[in-house]
Amino acid sequence: MTFRKLLVANRGEVAIRVMSAASELGIRSVAVFSEDDARSLHVRRADEARALPGRGARAYLDIDGLLEVARKLGCDAVHPGYGFLSESAAFAKASAEAGLTFVGPRPETLALLGDKTRARALARELGVPVLAGSAGPATLEQAAAFFDGLGAGGAM
Repeated sequence: MTFRKLLVANRGEVAIRVMSAASELGIRSVAVFSEDDARSLHVRRADEARALPGRGARAYLDIDGLLEVARKLGCDAVHPGYGFLSESAAFAKASAEAGLTFVGPRPETLALLGDKTRARALARELGVPVLAGSAGPATLEQAAAFFDGLGAGGAM
């Protein structure tokens, strides 16, 4: 499948790398930015750029806002970068429902592997070695007991 225009739903170096790869493939890129990132390098490296409402990370987590920009600018694909929405099954699903190709895992894969507890359980079930870890959220006392059990005496 060939894309014509890709919205990069991230900022900074990751956005620049995605846009550079897109350019090498002849794909136009759209950068998004929060109010406080308006002068960031990724904004200048994109073929087009659009502001998102708000400041900081919150602006990049607005699925509806990101998809609205993609729709208005005629994007046919969206790349989440890493962090922010890169492990969001909801974002992948909403992108597909908006008629965009999500450049990343399918929503059902993200739903399974985006939940670290479920992903660890699946790995164990399949015989994949995993490092020692807790089974989920832990209290301070449980965390201390876990570290003591590693033989490190709780030192980090």
